[in-house]
Amino acid sequence: MPPAHRKLHQAEFVAMTASIFATIAFSIDAMLPALPEIGGVLSADNPNRAALVIHSFVFGMGLGTFFTGPLSDMLGRRVVVQGGAILYIVGAIAAWLAQSLELLLVARFVQGLGSSGPRVAILAVVRDIYAGREMARIMSFVMMVFTIVPAMAPLAGAIIMDFTGWRGIFAAFMLFSAFGAIWYSLRQPETLPPENRRPITGAMIRSGVIEVFSIKSVVLAIAVQTFVFSTLFMMISTIQQTMDQIFDRADSFPLWFMGMALISGCFSLLNARVVVRVGMRALVKLSIFVQLVISTLVLCALILGLLDDPVVGFPVFMFWAVSVFSMIGLTIGNLNALAMEPLGHIAGLAASIVGAVSTIGAVTLAGPVSQQFDGTLMPLALGVFLAIGCANLLMLAMPR
Repeated sequence: MPPAHRKLHQAEFVAMTASIFATIAFSIDAMLPALPEIGGVLSADNPNRAALVIHSFVFGMGLGTFFTGPLSDMLGRRVVVQGGAILYIVGAIAAWLAQSLELLLVARFVQGLGSSGPRVAILAVVRDIYAGREMARIMSFVMMVFTIVPAMAPLAGAIIMDFTGWRGIFAAFMLFSAFGAIWYSLRQPETLPPENRRPITGAMIRSGVIEVFSIKSVVLAIAVQTFVFSTLFMMISTIQQTMDQIFDRADSFPLWFMGMALISGCFSLLNARVVVRVGMRALVKLSIFVQLVISTLVLCALILGLLDDPVVGFPVFMFWAVSVFSMIGLTIGNLNALAMEPLGHIAGLAASIVGAVSTIGAVTLAGPVSQQFDGTLMPLALGVFLAIGCANLLMLAMPR
């Protein structure tokens, strides 16, 4: 790329990119302490439905991702980042004012649609400037910085609730999104010059979709990312209920969650340090296999009743949850890079397809698991085991 496209120092570029990505994590994790109160106020007859506040946001983000990539290829990256942030803030205002769970879910869906713009456009910016293992390295640094936000988000959400109630969290969402969008607007030059932009046409989208799904490595990377993401959403959407109803640690949940997120963030740093030498495929294969072993042991222990005692069950659950979060740091950045590696010439559209398919697929898999929560770890353990088993089989077919 021309030198002007590398205007930002790499450290600032990573921090800025991480702050924009972190809006998504903040939008999910800051809601976790509020789920019991939302369930009690807006869905007293079925508190499990409060978890749909997470899934509706993610579903909106996944659906919006189909469109934001082509838009960023046609209009440039900046306008999509800025327009998405505005729509996100509108959704946050609507959520703040919602008086029923149904209206809240619609508002969260709009928030998700808005978040898809910055999510896809900033990934295309990274691909505009970097490629291959270097892109994976940058994304690993981004994920490492990004980890700080989900680590602090539940605690921040709990503090906000203490002063303003659960509705005040949506005001924090508005401020966080505006901060990232303004930083990007002031500091990052446009990385897609006008002469390289592509108009949106049915033929262009059709040819792009055909190209994406005609490459075996890309299809497998998307599928694996779908199953890996689903384990993350399964864990996140049930972890507050698990800590509260199974282990009686609702009050200390934000602190436990912060510890888990910070530990798992170290694995993003590890990935950044070793991915260039070891390779993306090797790290993903190893990480998913290790998680399959751990999840199999947890499921067997549950079946045998070995985790019925909270003295044993709690540390085992914590170790397992940390291992799931840590797997994300060793896989998602690499899987994104694997999927995008042969698609630099259609980076925006490719980022849309990759992000949309994996996100919608993941939340579709995770939603039923969260709704099956019955006061035990069994639905979660079975869901994670099946998803990771499928991901492991798909990685074995991944070509070099």
